Amino acid sequence: MVSLKDIIPAAGNTINTQFIVLDKERSPSTKQGQEKSCLALVADETASVHFQLYGTECEVFEPGDIIRLTNGIFSAINGNTFVLRAGKRGRAEKIGEFTMVFAETPNMSEISWAPDPNNSGKLVQESVISPYSRMFPPRN
Repeated sequence: MVSLKDIIPAAGNTINTQFIVLDKERSPSTKQGQEKSCLALVADETASVHFQLYGTECEVFEPGDIIRLTNGIFSAINGNTFVLRAGKRGRAEKIGEFTMVFAETPNMSEISWAPDPNNSGKLVQESVISPYSRMFPPRN
């Protein structure tokens, strides 16, 4: 299992991890001819990230659920927004609820990624865009 703080954007489905759902968009979006999707804020004990849910996952997974992701992918959607998702070959399944230590910072989706100067096929962290999720800001 990989910690969320150690994920990096890549083209392949290779991420095996588990996390707790902290928050979720209430209104799934649907583009014409496409399956509905929504974003969730998820975290483990090392970091948080935006997790993209598709289809029935938008209704099934709720805040407090502990999810195991197998063969997940961390990649860009809409150009430069990085999200973790199961993708076509991955699988997300609920394995528990409510009891998990987590950290909301850093948020891996709020990091600017750039090509590695030593390996153009790999991305590295360039800078922090925001210390917390701008989509799911902390509640006071």
